[in-house]
Amino acid sequence: MKDPQREVEELRAGVNCATVLEKATPQWLLDRKESSKRCLKYRRGAGEIVIVTHGGAGWWDPNSDAKGDVFRLVQHLEPSLNFGEVRKMLRPLAGIRPDFTPDDRARDRRAPLIPIAQRWARRPRLRRCSDAWRYLAGRGLTEEVLTAAALSDIVRDGPHGSAWFPHRDAAGLVVHVDVRGPTYKGSLTGGSKALFIFHLGKPLRGSRLVLAEAPIDALSRAAIERLREDTIYAATGGGMGPGTIGAVEARLLALKGSPDGLLESATDANPAGDRYAARHEAIARDIGVLFKRLRPPIEGGDWNDALIVSLQGERPNEA
Repeated sequence: MKDPQREVEELRAGVNCATVLEKATPQWLLDRKESSKRCLKYRRGAGEIVIVTHGGAGWWDPNSDAKGDVFRLVQHLEPSLNFGEVRKMLRPLAGIRPDFTPDDRARDRRAPLIPIAQRWARRPRLRRCSDAWRYLAGRGLTEEVLTAAALSDIVRDGPHGSAWFPHRDAAGLVVHVDVRGPTYKGSLTGGSKALFIFHLGKPLRGSRLVLAEAPIDALSRAAIERLREDTIYAATGGGMGPGTIGAVEARLLALKGSPDGLLESATDANPAGDRYAARHEAIARDIGVLFKRLRPPIEGGDWNDALIVSLQGERPNEA
């Protein structure tokens, strides 16, 4: 009879978390556009997301605090299963590689991707009346904010009228790029998310951190507030992985020394946004920084929606 602990270790090493997701019912599907070699993003149903990491040995759920190994993944998907039942479920999956599509395998055989920082450097800086400028202006972002963004070099012109928003590491190197445009929403392949950061003036200072989900939402809040000089406007680019959590913690540690240090969570006004806000609050509490929920006034909306509505309300007065 096989030693139970030995079997657990063999299953933990031999079953890929991506395989579990692909064999589940209903099946989880790989989001190729938002996946990298190190992080595979799987989706199922409305808002269900699981990120597979560490070569298939680990995973985490960006909509909750759930994470762990392949055993925890099965229990996350099927909470009613006990540990013995999980072992039985995993046995047939040992040694089975994830069933990527031919397109995915073809991509893996291509030449290495150009580094994110190099791709960023090749794009033109945001300039007045460029395609990206017109796209962002059409989303309600004011000339004041767009001019400040151009001077701070936190938006660049992407192809097909898209806008590129960088995540930078502690040394200022671009390590990830969020992409938003008229026909595309995603990110560059091969990046490692940290935080999108925008602040009026240099060097970077501020006693208040406004944390949104998307860069456009962070810039929208900046437009609504007419660019408060005491505020750092930031965005996670969606879910929060280890790199993003580390970047948020570093920002909050810097604010901790200020008597006015404050984190305001500007996530969307929906259940997922409320879950993100709860995670922001937990991080602020652990660091010892004051917290406030900055919820958009439109149920189901975000701060860009709120900005557009506010501008529509101002137009009759300006006529």
